[in-house]
Amino acid sequence: MAPLLHRLRFLRAQSLQSFRFAFQAILSQKLRSTLTLLGIIAGVATVIAMVSLVVGFNRKIVEAFSTFGTSPIVIQKYDFDQQREDGVFKKRRDLTLEDSDAITRLLPLAAYVSPERAEGVGLETTVKSPKGKEMQSGKIVGAYPSCAYAQHYSTADGRFMTDADVRHGARICVLGATAAKTLFPGTDPILQDVYIRSAAFKVVGVLEAKGKTLGEDPDALLLIPLTAFDELLPQVKNNDGETLWINVVPHDPSETEALKEQCRSLLRSRRGLKTGDLDDFQINASEGALKSLQTIINGIAAVMIFIASIALVVAGVGVMNIMLVSVTERTREIGVRKAMGATRKDIAAQFLVEAVALTSVGGGLGIVLGLSVAGLVRLILDFPAAAPLWSVLVGFGVSTAVGLTFGLWPAMRAARKDPIEALRYE
Repeated sequence: MAPLLHRLRFLRAQSLQSFRFAFQAILSQKLRSTLTLLGIIAGVATVIAMVSLVVGFNRKIVEAFSTFGTSPIVIQKYDFDQQREDGVFKKRRDLTLEDSDAITRLLPLAAYVSPERAEGVGLETTVKSPKGKEMQSGKIVGAYPSCAYAQHYSTADGRFMTDADVRHGARICVLGATAAKTLFPGTDPILQDVYIRSAAFKVVGVLEAKGKTLGEDPDALLLIPLTAFDELLPQVKNNDGETLWINVVPHDPSETEALKEQCRSLLRSRRGLKTGDLDDFQINASEGALKSLQTIINGIAAVMIFIASIALVVAGVGVMNIMLVSVTERTREIGVRKAMGATRKDIAAQFLVEAVALTSVGGGLGIVLGLSVAGLVRLILDFPAAAPLWSVLVGFGVSTAVGLTFGLWPAMRAARKDPIEALRYE
């Protein structure tokens, strides 16, 4: 046991001495070491910063999907990317409230079914308060009470719409937080009237604020019963471009794909489509769209990290170059050390430690710079950039690996020098 402890102490002392000599060698050539470190710093900082931004983008995307509603299935007449002017797509039939009711009655996997229509607030559709305050932008949404679950709406004040409101086409509305502040600044909007195209709607509730996400304000809206919406804005119902869409939420998220297929089968049956006929409706799963966006962002990040890795390789070549120069400059020192009993292993270890120390310092500075960039982005842009611990460990590990890889050849070259020739070197 005693010999083992003695050996461990000797190795620790030898390692500390090697690192001390390594840092002395780095400090003795400050300019050359600094120039060599720049590539390491830039590469590691880029990796840390890119990972931080990707994490932030992923968080923003998930937040956006949560804000605008996380109903996994959206059934609509068109796909967002399809040209509606195309003759094939113009022949598609509108979705109907009967389709929504059929999904509710016949598909037990569906927890909530929320048919909706919307009209943008603008020149043709105006929203005003009794005191003349006008809402310049936003949207009016006609829906069922189930939209509270499909779109994650919750009331901050008052109540939400009810099934009775929908049955009777009640002229009531629920305001988003932005709409409430715009139409009723500094006052309580509950039980006050708002005028949509001069028709009075009683405010019965105000929604919890969701906040702007990706440049959109989901709080600039008015929710009214779908029956009242169709009575007030019949042109939306009859307009081929702005038809009904249906949000469907499963009881269990793991049943999303099964429910999606059930919705497809039910709608095909209701429309009399035969085997081989193309769907004349579109079913999208928000979970799939979320994954697609995340895949794109991760792909862009992978390209950026690959570019950063090229900088690390170039920096590694610089490290190898400076170490070869150092070996040449210290040839006589190598001869003296070998004459005093240093082995090839000792010489190789010394130069390898110097290379690792050099790249480790660069890696540490690169990590600090990368975290600083992420912190500035988070502070200035209110963007949730964050570097996970694994990215910091990877950054430091890669910089160390660069030192080991590109410092190995100079270390072996130093170890192979003949002590007699080294002592004669001038």
